[in-house]
Amino acid sequence: MAEIGKTLLESGWLAARSTEVELTGTQLTTTHPPTGPTSPWMEAVVPGTVLATLVKNKVVADPFYGLENETIIDIADSGREYYTFWFFTKFQCQLSGPQHLDLNFRAINYSAEVYLNGHKMILPEGMFRRHSLDVTDILNPDGANLLAVLVHPPDHPGSIPPEGGQGGDHEIGKDVAAQYVEGWDWIAPVRDRNTGIWDEVSISVTGPVKIIDPHLVSSFSDQYTRAYLHATTELENRSAWVADCSLNIQVTTELEGSVCLIEHLQTQHVSVPPGARIQYTFPKLFFCKPNLWWPNGMGKQSLYSVSITVDVKGYGESDMWDHLFGFRNIESYIDGATGGRLFKINGQPIFIRGGNWILSDCLLRLSKERYKTDIRFHADMNLNMIRCWGGGLAERPEFYHYCDVYGLLVWQEFWITGDVDGRGVPVSNPNGPLDHDLFMLCVRDTVKLLRNHPSLALWVGGNEQVPPDDINTALKNDLKLHPLFRSHSENATSVKELSVEFEDPSQYLDGTRVYIQGSMWDGFANGKGDFTDGPYEIQNPEDFFKDNYYNYGFNPEVGSIGMPVAATIRATMPSKGWQIPLFKKLPNGYTEEVPNPIWEYHKYIPYSKPGKVHDQIELYGIPKDLDDFCLKAQLVNYIQYRALLEGWTSRMWSKYTGVLIWKTQNPWSGLRGQFYDYLLDQTAGFYGCRCAAEPIHVQLNLATYFIEVVNTTSKELLDVAIEASVWDLEGDCPSYKVYDKLSLPPKKVLSISELNYPKSKNPKPLYFLLLKLYHMSNYSVISRNFYWLHLSGGDYKLLEPYRNKRIPLTITSKTSHKGSSYEIEMNVQNKSKKPDPKILTYKNNYASRNGHGDFDMASLEPIQDETEDKQKPGLLQRLYRQLSRETDGLKVTEINGSDAGVAFFLNFSVHTSKTVPKEGEDTRILPVNYSDNYFSLVPGEEMSVKISFEAPEGITPRVALQGWNYHCEMHTVI
Repeated sequence: MAEIGKTLLESGWLAARSTEVELTGTQLTTTHPPTGPTSPWMEAVVPGTVLATLVKNKVVADPFYGLENETIIDIADSGREYYTFWFFTKFQCQLSGPQHLDLNFRAINYSAEVYLNGHKMILPEGMFRRHSLDVTDILNPDGANLLAVLVHPPDHPGSIPPEGGQGGDHEIGKDVAAQYVEGWDWIAPVRDRNTGIWDEVSISVTGPVKIIDPHLVSSFSDQYTRAYLHATTELENRSAWVADCSLNIQVTTELEGSVCLIEHLQTQHVSVPPGARIQYTFPKLFFCKPNLWWPNGMGKQSLYSVSITVDVKGYGESDMWDHLFGFRNIESYIDGATGGRLFKINGQPIFIRGGNWILSDCLLRLSKERYKTDIRFHADMNLNMIRCWGGGLAERPEFYHYCDVYGLLVWQEFWITGDVDGRGVPVSNPNGPLDHDLFMLCVRDTVKLLRNHPSLALWVGGNEQVPPDDINTALKNDLKLHPLFRSHSENATSVKELSVEFEDPSQYLDGTRVYIQGSMWDGFANGKGDFTDGPYEIQNPEDFFKDNYYNYGFNPEVGSIGMPVAATIRATMPSKGWQIPLFKKLPNGYTEEVPNPIWEYHKYIPYSKPGKVHDQIELYGIPKDLDDFCLKAQLVNYIQYRALLEGWTSRMWSKYTGVLIWKTQNPWSGLRGQFYDYLLDQTAGFYGCRCAAEPIHVQLNLATYFIEVVNTTSKELLDVAIEASVWDLEGDCPSYKVYDKLSLPPKKVLSISELNYPKSKNPKPLYFLLLKLYHMSNYSVISRNFYWLHLSGGDYKLLEPYRNKRIPLTITSKTSHKGSSYEIEMNVQNKSKKPDPKILTYKNNYASRNGHGDFDMASLEPIQDETEDKQKPGLLQRLYRQLSRETDGLKVTEINGSDAGVAFFLNFSVHTSKTVPKEGEDTRILPVNYSDNYFSLVPGEEMSVKISFEAPEGITPRVALQGWNYHCEMHTVI
C-alpha cells in the first residue's frame, strides 16, 4: 500500500523541442521513452521555463549577461512552435485497494497535453490555475510510470516594437498570463514569454475520501483576548459506497526545543454519499488569549499548526492536510485626516513602509531557498508590506510562507495593468483578456490557494487600472467581506452579535480581506484612478520632507536609482559594460549622464535630472573608474532611500498613511529600482532603508533641520534621551548636545529641536552628524543614525582628499560554524582617539531586539549595564584574554593608522579564499545577511556586526572590510 500524502516530482526531468521529437506522446510514455539527456533531449529545469532549460544546457547564452538577450530569438520571430517543448520524467507508485492517485500541476504556462503510460489528458489554458488529474486507473501495475507533458506558449505572445515599451505590443494582455514578459521600462523582453512547467509537479495518494481546499478563518472578541477558529473543507468521496468518516482537526503550537503543545483536538462524524463532493464546516474552536500574529515591527509572528485528517470506516486514514496559521485581524479604511487607506492589524494602526515586488526570477527558477532570502531581506530592511504587482505573478505558497514567518503583509494584485489593458500607448485590450470566465476561474483558484496565509492583506484588481466591468463586479461579489470583517466605517458585526442567519466566515471564498478595484483607487494615490503615483527618478533628498512633495495619503509607487556594486557589474557584463557614464555639462549648469549601451539595455536610471536635480554622484567629484563610480553611487543610494522613508515617516498620520517603494529588487540584472541585485548582494540603499524604517527611529528633517523621533509602536517610551554630536573631518566634535528625560508617545512623530550647528559661527562646509536615541538608565541604544552633510549650496567634494586618511581600527571577530553554515560577529572600533568621557553611548550596546526584523515592544527593555567600570578589565584586555583560549575562536586584527577622524562608510563582504582572482571573476559568497553595513564610526566608537551565510562546500570563506578611507586585505575567518 502506498503511503498517504504528497510526493514532489522535482528531479529527473528531461526536455526537448517538440519539432525535434518525431515520436508521439503515446510512444514516449510506452514503447520509446527517452533514455537520458542525449540529443534532442536535455536536462530540464522544473519548476522553471523553457528558456531556463535552454540556459542551463548552454543552448542559448545567459540573457542576464551583457547584451546576450539580443542573441536569443524572440517568440515573435520564431513562432510559437519553437518554444513548444516536451517535458518527460518517470515516477514509481503502486496503489492497493481503494487508494487513488492524483497527478498535480500547481501551474503551467500556458496550456499542455499530458501523457501518462500512453493515455492523453488536457491541461487547459491559463497561467494561474491548478490542475489535478485522477490517474488511478492508468497507472502501470508494476509501479513504473512514464510521464510526458507537451507545453504550449501563451496564445498571444505578441511582438516587441523597435522602441520597446511597457508590455511590448500588449498582445499578451489577451491571455491570462504575466504581462511583464514583453518587456517594460525595467526589464528586457523574455523570449519564451515564460512558457513551461513553472510551478511544482506532484503526485498525491489518498484513500476513498479526499480533502479539498480547507479554509481557515480567525475571529475575535473582548479586545482580542478571546479568539475563534472557523474551518470549512470540501470532501470528495471517490468510492461507490457511502463513506462514514471521522473528520479530525488538530491545532498545535510549538514550544521551545521543538516540543509541540496540542491546543485543540476535535473529531466530527460525517457521511459522504458515493461519488459526491460536499462542504463541511467544523464547529468553531475557542481559544483564550491566543498568541497573535503581528507584522514585522509590531510584534512576534506567532504561528499555529492546523492539521485536518479524514479516517474512513473500514479503511483507515484516507487523507491529510496541514497549514501554518496565524491568529490576526486586518481591516482598512480611508482615513479622514489624510485621504489615504489606513490599515489596522489586531486593532492597532500600522504605518505602511513597503516595496513593490515583481517576481524572484524572470526565468521562474523559483525555490524555497531564494524565497527565504528574498523575504528575509525585506524584513531585515524593516519593511512591513510587499505589493505583488499586477504585471507579474500570483505569488506562490512558498513566498507567502516566508512572509508569514518574517511578518511581511502582502498586497496581491490580479493580472491587469493600465499599460496593457486600455491605458497604454497605443491603447489596446480595453476589455482586458479575451476570456473573462477563464480570468475569474484563475482568480477563484488563486484565492483558494493563498487565503489561509496571515500575511495576505488585500486583493487588488489591477495595476493603474480597474478590471473590465463584468470582471470587477464579479470580483466585488466573490471577495465581499463577511459581516465580521467590515471595518468600523462599514458597521462591522462582532462575534457575539453574529446571528445564525449569517454563514460561518470560513464558508466564504475569502470574506476576511478587502478587495480594492485598482492600485490608484479608494485610498491609494488620489483615489480616483488618475496617474498620481511616482515619481520614478532621482530626487533632491530634502524634497521628500517638503509640504508640496506628494499630496496624497498613500503612494503605491515611488521609485528611484539602484546601481549595484562594481563586482556585480563585472560579473554580469563584459568589459565594454565596465565603462562609466559620460558626464555631459549642459548650458543650464546641470549634468546629463550618457551611459554605455549595455547599461542602457539594462535600464540604467541616471543619478541626475537636468533642470531639477543636480547629479548626485558628481557632488562627490567626477568618478574616475567603475569602482569609484559604484562606491559613490552607494553613498547616493543610502542618502536617497533613507531620505525617502524618513520624509514619509516625518508626516506619519498627519499627511500620510503609507508608501511603497518602486521597487525593492529586480528579477534580472537590471540597473534601477533595487535594494539588492539579482545576484543577491545588497546595495547601500538596503541599509539606508533599514535605518529609516526602524520601528523607533531618530532622524533629521532635511527640510527644516529639526531633530525628530518616530515611534511607530503602540507603547510609550519613557526616560529616554537623544545624543546629537557633530564631527568634522579632523575628528573633532565642535557640537555636542543631549536632549534628556524625553517621553515618546505611541504612534507619534515628535519634533525635538533644531540642529543649530549650520547656523553657528564658522561652521565647517562639510560635517558629520551622529544621532542616538538611548535609555537614560544604562545608555543602551534604541536608534542610531549617521549623516554626512554639507552647508546649503555646497557639495561633498572635500570627502575626496579624506580618502587618504588612515584611521586606526581594531577588528575583533568571533566565528562559529556548523557544516557550511557560518555565523560571525565582527566588532570594529575606531581607535583614532580615546572615547570622550562625556559620550556614554560609544559602545553602541543596543536595546534588546528579537529575531529577523521582529520588534517586540515587551522586549524593549534596558539591557544589563555594560558601561565602563574601573573594577572591570578594558575591552581589548578582555578580548585578548579570550583570544588566549583557543576554543573561543576569537581573532583580533589591529589596523595601523596615524590620522584622527571618522572611519567612513565601512562595509563588509564575504569571499572565497582565492586572493588573486582573474579579471572579472566574482569571488563573493552570496547571499550574506549582515546586521548592518555601510556604516561609519566616529573617534572612539565601536560597533558589532553579525554576519551569517552558507559557504559552498570545500570553500574557506574570507571576510573583507572596505570603506571610503579604509582598504583591507581579505582575512580568513576560520
